[in-house]
Amino acid sequence: MKVLAFNGSPRKGGNTQTLLAEAVRGAKEMGAEVTVHDLNWMNIRPCQHCGGCDNEARCIVLDDMQVVHQEIREADRIILASPIFFFGLSAQTKAMVDRCQAFWAAKYLHGKPIPEGLQGRKGLLLLVGGMTKDEKNPGFECSGVTAKAFFRTVNVPKHETLGYGSIDEKGAILKHPTALQEAYEAGKALAK
Repeated sequence: MKVLAFNGSPRKGGNTQTLLAEAVRGAKEMGAEVTVHDLNWMNIRPCQHCGGCDNEARCIVLDDMQVVHQEIREADRIILASPIFFFGLSAQTKAMVDRCQAFWAAKYLHGKPIPEGLQGRKGLLLLVGGMTKDEKNPGFECSGVTAKAFFRTVNVPKHETLGYGSIDEKGAILKHPTALQEAYEAGKALAK
């Protein structure tokens, strides 16, 4: 089983990366082959809205997304991990998500969705935010809607979401009573 994971945090060793590492550990313990991309260190230009994918059913902008696109096609499971900035996914995460417009064009304009594969496709969304997780702060909801569109576009019909609020300073996730164990268990469940 191939698991593709994206760390959308620019902060090395931060809360998002720490949470993702636990999910990855769980998936690996189940025997999954895991690839992790730290989006901040990749050469991924924002979508240029050039229309190239509408015609070609693939992105014509040449950068690290060519590799990412191929890995998304081949993955059985996808983990998307992002901090929440201004009620949304991080810029690094959003740039990668937006560049998946090529999959949207292939699926909806050309009738060529990513095949489900023998094991089906599932996802896991990990969100970490400094704000409290309640109805006054729509960051988790807004980020979740964008992630849902991403998962739907790359033909991942089901995904679990784990979101943790009031986690801001570096290392704060380590003090959360359940977050690391929940991420680990979610990673294991994802790789089943």
